[in-house]
Amino acid sequence: MKTWTPKQGEVERKWLVIDAKDKVLGRVAAEAARCLRGKHKPTFAPHMDTGDFVIILNAAKVRLTGRKLDQKIYYSHSHYIGGLKATKAGKLLKEKPLELFRRAVRGMLPKNTLGRSQLRKLKIYEGDSHPHEAQQPELHKF
Repeated sequence: MKTWTPKQGEVERKWLVIDAKDKVLGRVAAEAARCLRGKHKPTFAPHMDTGDFVIILNAAKVRLTGRKLDQKIYYSHSHYIGGLKATKAGKLLKEKPLELFRRAVRGMLPKNTLGRSQLRKLKIYEGDSHPHEAQQPELHKF
């Protein structure tokens, strides 16, 4: 018996909308990563991009539990001596909520070209409107 694997042309992609208003950041990011990878489909293959497009709305109104607003720190380095920058999650949520979501979802995807191609299908918006009405996105409940 042979194992069935999907072909690249056979993959059917949907557009899913996730509303992040008053939801926990990690829970929304985990569900978005699951949909981007395609793990919610019976045709999932770990070596292929079988996932859907994901639109996250109300990214600025997401919650962080505990004391993460003050204690969680995101680091970046400029590759120069002394170029380490540290940003607290509260400041990142206030100034760049889209970057906060992108970092959360990126950490849950594979660290290779497959993960980077899956991350390109993620669309994040601060408000509750988006320009993807032509794709007829469905509301994703989890």
